[in-house]
Amino acid sequence: MSSRRIYLSPPHMSGKEQQYIEEAFLSNWIAPLGPHVDGFEKELASYLGTTGALALNSGTAAMHLALLLAGVGKSDRVFCSALTFAASVNPVLYVEAEPVFIDAEPGSWNICPQALERALLKAKEEGNLPKALIVVNLYGQSADMEQVLGLCEKYRVSVIEDAAESLGATYRDKKSGSFGKFGILSFNGNKIITTSGGGALVSSDPEALERARYLATQARQKTRHYEHTEVGYNYRLSNILAAIGRAQLEVIEDRVEKRRKVYQRYQEALGDLEGLSFMPEKEYGRSSRWLSALTVDEKRCKVSRDQLIEALERDNIEARPVWKPMQLQPLYKGFEYYSFGEDISVSEELFEQGLCLPSGSNLSKEEQDRVINILKDKLVQGK
Repeated sequence: MSSRRIYLSPPHMSGKEQQYIEEAFLSNWIAPLGPHVDGFEKELASYLGTTGALALNSGTAAMHLALLLAGVGKSDRVFCSALTFAASVNPVLYVEAEPVFIDAEPGSWNICPQALERALLKAKEEGNLPKALIVVNLYGQSADMEQVLGLCEKYRVSVIEDAAESLGATYRDKKSGSFGKFGILSFNGNKIITTSGGGALVSSDPEALERARYLATQARQKTRHYEHTEVGYNYRLSNILAAIGRAQLEVIEDRVEKRRKVYQRYQEALGDLEGLSFMPEKEYGRSSRWLSALTVDEKRCKVSRDQLIEALERDNIEARPVWKPMQLQPLYKGFEYYSFGEDISVSEELFEQGLCLPSGSNLSKEEQDRVINILKDKLVQGK
């Protein structure tokens, strides 16, 4: 295997990161917090159109804080998108609450408003409404937030918007991550912009953000000595990583455009092949196309999704299945699940057929050609 490795979604540096990092070193702000953290938070809030942002060491930390701020605790219920990565849901267990999973809908691959409505109606009848809803914007596309927010307002349920995969996307010309009571961002190494590791909590509730800031810095009281009256967390982002984030945020629109072009090229090259269906883009917004995703109908293609992944891997190319839905995960076995329809589970169908292709904003035309040619050989010529 001599070909250079093509990764699914590698980091893409702008060239300015080193300048900001050097500023941090020259000023000796290498410990947690500092001027770059303050600047990054202001710039994030400005980009998203929220009142504020809190830079943290992971999106998971942001989700944990959002649940605490929403008042979620032991034995409470939290409705969650079923088709997602486990990090969206694990913090529900941190606070000893109970997740309830809501299926995806085929038009966007995101949470199904009809299944959500059925779940909320049943919960009301049982007198056990959830404390919060975690709605995930999958692979760069926003869920239908107008319907989701309307339902949650009707039943007085707080909305936590997991935009870890959708920074740069829009819904009705408003930035993804700015709709919920709280928005969750991730800057992990595979995201559309990265701080190496990191995340953020965003909100237009300044009091809630101040409370989150306090909890994220070990819940230290404002005294000369170290005074603590409740449990806190070591969740803040370092000044060095925030320096990287500031440079990355400056090029976010360029990164979105490049990933959208990667997706468009895949669709133009492969979209007419029998049995392939690309993740649709809803008319209500612009997907960032964080990952280029499609489904493979083995009966029509005469080749399986896993066979395509194996063929790509033989040429040193990384590709992965769509997320395994939470209701199928051993960790979450037995928790309540509301499917798209009777005997129809969209998230499970997408998991069985879904394929994510290399999607980096620094993916070259030659590298993408390698991916496309292998897929064509396998699908058209049966090699």
